[in-house]
Amino acid sequence: MLRMLSTGVAGAVVLLGGVAVLAAVVTGQVESVSTGNRSIAIHIERQKATKSYKLSPAAKVTIDGKPADLERVEAGQTATITTDGRDDLATKVSIRTLKTVKANPKTAKAEKAAAEDRPATAPGDWPQHRGPQRDNISLETGLLPQWPAEGPPLAWTAGGLGEGYSSVAVVGDRIYTLGTREREEVLFALAASDGRIEWTAPLGRIFEDGTGNGPRSTPTIDGDRVYALGGHGDLVCANAANGEVVWRLNILQEFGAQNIVWGISESVLIDGERLICTPGGPQATMVALDKQTGRTLWRCGIQGNPSAAYSSPIIVTVGSVRQYVNFVQTGVVGVRATDGQPLWGQQASANRTANCSTPLAASNVVFTASGYDTGGALFRLTSSGNVTRSEVAYTTRQMQNHHGGMVLLDGHVYGFDNQILTCLDLRTGKPVWQDRSVGKGSLTCADGCLYLRGEDGPVALAAASPKGYEERGRFDPAGRSQRPAWSHPVVAHGRLYLRDQDKLAVYDVKAR
Repeated sequence: MLRMLSTGVAGAVVLLGGVAVLAAVVTGQVESVSTGNRSIAIHIERQKATKSYKLSPAAKVTIDGKPADLERVEAGQTATITTDGRDDLATKVSIRTLKTVKANPKTAKAEKAAAEDRPATAPGDWPQHRGPQRDNISLETGLLPQWPAEGPPLAWTAGGLGEGYSSVAVVGDRIYTLGTREREEVLFALAASDGRIEWTAPLGRIFEDGTGNGPRSTPTIDGDRVYALGGHGDLVCANAANGEVVWRLNILQEFGAQNIVWGISESVLIDGERLICTPGGPQATMVALDKQTGRTLWRCGIQGNPSAAYSSPIIVTVGSVRQYVNFVQTGVVGVRATDGQPLWGQQASANRTANCSTPLAASNVVFTASGYDTGGALFRLTSSGNVTRSEVAYTTRQMQNHHGGMVLLDGHVYGFDNQILTCLDLRTGKPVWQDRSVGKGSLTCADGCLYLRGEDGPVALAAASPKGYEERGRFDPAGRSQRPAWSHPVVAHGRLYLRDQDKLAVYDVKAR
């Protein structure tokens, strides 16, 4: 079970005078501050001891993520001290004054109603990662039930998007995606009619990695704003009409976190006035920001200070308790929406390498899965008062879903178990059918069909049915890049969108 943040010590390797030394990151409660000596004493609960640190001449002090003077630090506040390898010399002091408040049931009910009263997504829109409800199911109807032998007709292709594994968000007459230009990661807005680039907004420097450079997440559109998160944690809120940046911050720098091996991949969640993201680390496992300003509303810490994973959060309501569920490095966590209080955590479906797939939710249950020889698990949730508890209903090795995502439809989970497309009975965790014809890949669901994209290139249409694998067409997209096809397929406004590094190919899948 994952619990709330407790104070402790972590380590990191830094260079000091050209020599690698072990730096320390220590969290505790401030006992005293000396501005004259530029020193601070904190009590470290795990060690049952108080330790003093002298600030280096260049040491930075922040309070709730904002630069501050040492004079503003007070006894009783939570402090995270970073040293440079010398045991008592601090190079950074991060102070946290935000306190967890007891949630008011009436306030929670009102906030829930306000969030659910937001205008519905326009028919056909795909405003964020995994669609309108974050369940990977398109609301489109009237689509082709069968593809021609050569595949659906190509509407247009667009280039100039650079590197990255971002998919697309589609709202109205605009398409939004992330890519690169020169040495920057960039937010692109394209015309839905022909792919013409209408505006761009800079995110930050390019994330570089042997598996492929560039951003990994997909933009989130909320009203007249677009929210985008880059591979190095650069978060931007931009005007959807013209790309003008409204506010920006770096979630890793703001909350004292370190980047993960293959780069920040989370697509941020908007819920009412909150923006939810998962920096990880000792200061904030998950945070809620004011979507209008970027101001911190609450932060949640999990015991052990797990880093972020490669998954994206979803909203789950159990009883009257609204919560955000996401993978972190060590497991799946549920965090109360009103105040960031950790509610529950489970490790049964987590691996210690890369937890990538977004959770699935149904009536009082959550299903999650990961690769690396792990598989899936169903968690049963129950709420009493303002608290939710979890228990493991079952585990299965036969849904080792790496990063291709899953779909829950009519009591069945569809997803790739490594190389094998699998239909799983949600109640039992037992496979209903399996098929290898596409190979490992990603998928989405629209109008009763699965749109399958193999990472080596093939694209197929199949019935979303527990009766068996019924293929209804396939094709191999022309002009494939040299990278795996990891960007998830999207179906919106009667079209199938396939991002492949620099190019976006759009196919007409509407029945005529």
